[in-house]
Amino acid sequence: MDNANVGVSSAPDVAPPISQPIPFLDLKAQFTSIREEILRAVEGVFESQRFILGQEVKQFEEEVAAVLDVPYAVGCASGSDALYLALLAKEIGAGDEVITTPFTFGATAGAIARTGATPVFVDIRRDTFNIDTTLIEAAITNKTKVIIPVHLFGLAADMEPINKLAKQHNLVVVEDAAQAIGGTYQRRPLGGWGDFGCFSFFPSKNLGCAGDGGLVTTRDGSMADRLRLLRAHGSKHKYHYEIIGTNSRLDALQAAILRVKLKHLGRWQKARVEHAALYTRLFAAQRLDEFVVLPSTPAGFTHVFNQFSIRCADRDSLVTYLADRGIPTEIYYPEPLHLQPAFAYLGYRPGSMPQSEAACEEVLALPVYPELRPEDQERVVSTIAEFYRGDRY
Repeated sequence: MDNANVGVSSAPDVAPPISQPIPFLDLKAQFTSIREEILRAVEGVFESQRFILGQEVKQFEEEVAAVLDVPYAVGCASGSDALYLALLAKEIGAGDEVITTPFTFGATAGAIARTGATPVFVDIRRDTFNIDTTLIEAAITNKTKVIIPVHLFGLAADMEPINKLAKQHNLVVVEDAAQAIGGTYQRRPLGGWGDFGCFSFFPSKNLGCAGDGGLVTTRDGSMADRLRLLRAHGSKHKYHYEIIGTNSRLDALQAAILRVKLKHLGRWQKARVEHAALYTRLFAAQRLDEFVVLPSTPAGFTHVFNQFSIRCADRDSLVTYLADRGIPTEIYYPEPLHLQPAFAYLGYRPGSMPQSEAACEEVLALPVYPELRPEDQERVVSTIAEFYRGDRY
């Protein structure tokens, strides 16, 4: 972004008094709208006193599988565990390599490392923030076993070329759909394109529970059975262990909450898409192309906007300017995984993933939750315009 030209008017050196702050995410507003439904569902679980797996989890798995158009959905304790369980189901471990992106939450590569396998990073596309499919083949070796594309911020990775490469090289595809439930690629829901789809129900997600929760989808019945074994200590029958598993069960309370929220997911996602469209119109009216790049949605994709992430000039100063005026933002992500201390053992150096590193310097998420008011969006964009029209430019 070339920000060397114009300065139209001078922004104040001292921030004006803060008006009512805008929430970055307002879960209280969401709860208020479905309070009675949630409380009835939770009360039902307490009345039953069945808290571990059980009928609530089974029903949620069936209902969400129908929404995602997959035959099998297996609940688990978190989105992080969903990735880990998918890799364990395919017996990925020491000596194996798994290709993914460095521009993502730490759990993506962390799940790989937990199995003993080696994360192999491939850089992202500048326009979508998702893995650059043209760079994947060069990263494949005779040790490569899996590709984990991340559907970042609610936008699908380009699955057709990824699946083509996987077929050519006999690789497993694990979709990291933690931020993308309800998103589609070529009109088909995400989570059914790979061998596994992994979802998170962390409270801030488009479909969030009241704590941690996750899900793995698959079209393979034998893999679904294996996932159920793995999440419950490798046991079908009490004190009898068929394989070595772990404890990663979705709580009945969380499943009951998710069953209520699943009914509202379509409405909430429609609101997110409408908010994204309004942001696009507001930014266009302000003519800030020199300073701000908006999210891109390629043809054949839908974006469900778990985040509305822009690229912007002088990002860190803008964050401070907005915060001083009661406008919260978030940076997803300030540092790429290949340069994090936890992955230093892999030997990557600054400059090795230039697009991911550039994104970490420029990306900024704006409020986009379903209950966000249009006047608050107008305030966000007008304040950003004030920043770029100040004497600093």
